[in-house]
Amino acid sequence: MYRGEYPEQVVKLCRLGVTDQEIADFFDVSVATLNRWKHAHPEFMEPMKRGKMHADANVADRLYQRACGYSHVDTKFVTHKGVITDREEYVKHYPPDTQACIFWLKNRRPDLWREKVEIQRGPRVNQMSDFDASQLTDDDEDEKFMRFIADTCERQRLEKEEEEEEERQREQQGQQQEQRRQDLEQ
Repeated sequence: MYRGEYPEQVVKLCRLGVTDQEIADFFDVSVATLNRWKHAHPEFMEPMKRGKMHADANVADRLYQRACGYSHVDTKFVTHKGVITDREEYVKHYPPDTQACIFWLKNRRPDLWREKVEIQRGPRVNQMSDFDASQLTDDDEDEKFMRFIADTCERQRLEKEEEEEEERQREQQGQQQEQRRQDLEQ
């Protein structure tokens, strides 16, 4: 049974990056029940969306920092016989991470960085051209950024599904052609 404290709990869960199945398990309900709650209780659905957008934006930001390299203030402690005798603050540098760069570029610009070369049948829509910040009414820059990240992730997910479907169709066509070839040989 749905309770009024669930929206506060679900936003915390979503910020941890949990899936809908894990949320349903937490509330001890089925995913179908969770989906009914989403539609029946907007006060439940909105925090869920915000929590997921926040988590995705944080991960995207960390990946970007990792890809570009970053610095932060750290503290070095000096001990003698288990007692801290001195501490010193310094700036710790992390160089750019090659794997993070590759991952970022393959996902953000697959047209330029994808390993698999495909012939495009039609014009590819530039993801950045789809985003128009002036259409957003919320003045909060973080919220705009999170919406942009979430929209971009959703577009990339849909594009990937479309590419996978095209690949399945190509495989089916290849199998059908092979079957026809074998039938003709017999």
